[in-house]
Amino acid sequence: MLMLNVEPIEQALAAAVGPRRIPGVVAAAVTRDGVIFEGARGVRSLASGEPMMIDAVFRIASMTKVVTATAAMQLVEQGALSLDRPAKEVLPALGEVSVLTGFDADGPILRPPRTDITLRHLLTHTAGFAYETWNAKIARYVREQGLPPMRSAKLRALAVPLASDPGERWEYGVNIEMVGRMIEAVSGSDLETHLQAHVLKPLGMPDTSYIARPAWEDRLAAVHARGADGTLEAIASPPVDEARREFFPGGGGLFSTAHDYLRLLRALLNGGELDGVRILKSATVAMMGENHMGALNVLPLPTEMPGLSNPVNLMPGITKKWGLSFLINSEAIPDGRAAGSLAWAGLMNTYFWLDPAIGVAGVFMTQILPFADRIVLDAFDAFERAVYEVVSTGKPKHA
Repeated sequence: MLMLNVEPIEQALAAAVGPRRIPGVVAAAVTRDGVIFEGARGVRSLASGEPMMIDAVFRIASMTKVVTATAAMQLVEQGALSLDRPAKEVLPALGEVSVLTGFDADGPILRPPRTDITLRHLLTHTAGFAYETWNAKIARYVREQGLPPMRSAKLRALAVPLASDPGERWEYGVNIEMVGRMIEAVSGSDLETHLQAHVLKPLGMPDTSYIARPAWEDRLAAVHARGADGTLEAIASPPVDEARREFFPGGGGLFSTAHDYLRLLRALLNGGELDGVRILKSATVAMMGENHMGALNVLPLPTEMPGLSNPVNLMPGITKKWGLSFLINSEAIPDGRAAGSLAWAGLMNTYFWLDPAIGVAGVFMTQILPFADRIVLDAFDAFERAVYEVVSTGKPKHA
């Protein structure tokens, strides 16, 4: 670990926690020279009062997507997947989807899509799939057709129409779940097995898995729900019933730690290599961080399920693009990340960013619902600014 004056980071985290703020948080940051900070503050659960630990295990939800995208791009490098060939050649179900244009007295109105879905569409969330959490049409379809929630790990949950034509607009949905199914189709392995073999174990990420482990029982951070009055309450979050799980969703579902996830970010920051292990070519990593949606922009997400998510508009006022598969800010953030930085998040308010221009990455993990919690976002911003302050003023010496 690099030796820097990390007092600004310590102060940002200390200010973040509290019974009506964030119960507990683990945060970490790295430069290309090495880790500059790893720390835990607060408690794992307001109910128990047990202190948060630096190796606490979190449900990282959609931060799973970058892990899946990394595995997909490995297969693109090998020629097993193509970014621009019709994805139905690998996953025939993608050739059977329809576009939902509305509803009438007889039910949903569906028509064939005007173009084929590609892996590039899926990785950029421009295939037309939308989650019921943020799309009114799809929420109604799921409700009226009696489909399971899209986060349920049930195959029938993927039997949803498109909300728009492929390539027409950015829609945040089960795109990376479909990428995971494509990985399984070409590899012959389930996604958990494939990710462990090709991403997680090579990078030294022992606490990252879809399958909760008994050894995590005393390390698992509790999920808290914020009420309308701002109060927080620990809520039950039972483990997935492995006997009833039907697939491993590429778009969510992993457990991980801040330390583990930082290793993935370090590998990407270093062009696909960490500690002598290369998981991607440097040219591939660079390509993943480019805009792959052209003139389209990432759009705000109005909520259809306020218990799960607030309305989402990260970095308001800044034009945002999508790479393979990251959110990209087209303008610099004051006192923070440079233009062209990469980021995303998880439903329970876990966040990361990766700044290739300045050479900084960070992760900020909490377990709070609903998503896009204003207090968490403000604390994450304060943590990010503190990291850049430390990096800009420090003169690192290796410990």
